[in-house]
Amino acid sequence: MTGLAFALLLTASLAGYMMNRRAALALREGGARLHSLGMFHGLYALLVVLVPAFVVTILWIMLEGSVINALTLSGLPDGVLADAANPQLVLTEIQSISGGRVFGTPEPYMLDAADRMNGLRTLSGWLLVATVALLSAGLLFMSRRQVSADFRARQVAERIVMGLMITCSLIAIFVTIGIVLSLVFESIRFFQMVPITDFLFGTRWEPQIPIRADQIAAEGAFGVLPVFLGTLVITVVAISISVPVGLLSAIYLNEFASRSFRAVAKPVLELLAGIPTVVYGFFAILTVAPALRSWGAALGIPVAPNTALAAGGVMAIMLIPFISSFADDALSAVPRSLRDGAIALGATRSETVLNVLFPAAIPGIMGGVLLAVSRAIGETMIVVMAAGLIASMNINPLDSVTTITVQIVTLLIGDTAFDSPKTLAAFALGLLLFIVTLFINILALRIVRKYREQYD
Repeated sequence: MTGLAFALLLTASLAGYMMNRRAALALREGGARLHSLGMFHGLYALLVVLVPAFVVTILWIMLEGSVINALTLSGLPDGVLADAANPQLVLTEIQSISGGRVFGTPEPYMLDAADRMNGLRTLSGWLLVATVALLSAGLLFMSRRQVSADFRARQVAERIVMGLMITCSLIAIFVTIGIVLSLVFESIRFFQMVPITDFLFGTRWEPQIPIRADQIAAEGAFGVLPVFLGTLVITVVAISISVPVGLLSAIYLNEFASRSFRAVAKPVLELLAGIPTVVYGFFAILTVAPALRSWGAALGIPVAPNTALAAGGVMAIMLIPFISSFADDALSAVPRSLRDGAIALGATRSETVLNVLFPAAIPGIMGGVLLAVSRAIGETMIVVMAAGLIASMNINPLDSVTTITVQIVTLLIGDTAFDSPKTLAAFALGLLLFIVTLFINILALRIVRKYREQYD
């Protein structure tokens, strides 16, 4: 039903656009002098119908589940929720039954509750469609009455669009603030259990703690240094490969390649940026890692099953189009007069690139490299699939290392209580990762602004 509601909303919006546009054009053909063009009258109708109905639909979808769950639980027999150890488990089982996933022989009241939940969902869907239809019809009628020669449709439509842009900007800001606050508050809870000095300067990362009071387990160690060192090793491997290849490919495509070759090579190179990271992860664990082990065995060099070299090398392939694109844009932004002046003075193409173009483009290139570093530090899927899980103070790229993102994924998987140090450690790692990437991004912006040269 949700799809039908959105289809109805889109149809009504387009109908409002066409209806008001035709009405405005009919006024102009009748000799009236319109304040705004016909397309702005149509745009006004489209926005007036689309925005309120879309907001109502989104709010309906957000609140629908909670209301249906509350009504379903309120219809259960007396004493069921009081006798249940966890009412949420009862609701989860009812939801499973309503979705067709029945395990064992459920109680009759659960079957009745599941049928009632499905009925409420169907009723809610039809009510949503009816609400969208009535609201769209009313807004269509209201927007059609506004069509006149003196109506300032362009100004009103621009104010609506401006309000939408301001709203989207505020949402982005509040989401960012919410993410930061959630990381900070949960990290404070973690540091109340684990001293911050042990976290920042500890050399052992073993977040294994007893889940129950009678369980025998390690005391746990939350020193972040080996995890951060593993992240740094993989990042260095990735940057050491991707930066030279990306810069050289950008210089060649920008300055030396023919137009026909550039027209083919540049899109092919940028296709690498569109490959999902999970594909890179499969490539690393199924192709690169076995190849490294085979080469190591042939040379008599021990190579771990999951190595920093495999993860970093595949990550470098992902970063090459990123760095190449930044470098190509920076080189293209250098004024043509500098190229022509250097060649007129007798410099070769290579000398022009090394002594004129590259120094002029270095702010943009360095900014791209630093942003690539932050991308490498925050990469998740490749290192989760290709890197190891054991943290160690080791910088050998042929050994297994772990990263911050791998540990965040590992800590949040399982049945550990949410208020335990093991789970809260993921938020502390996330806060550390956020601070490091924020510092790198700020550094990149400062480099670009400080060393940017202005050309006439």
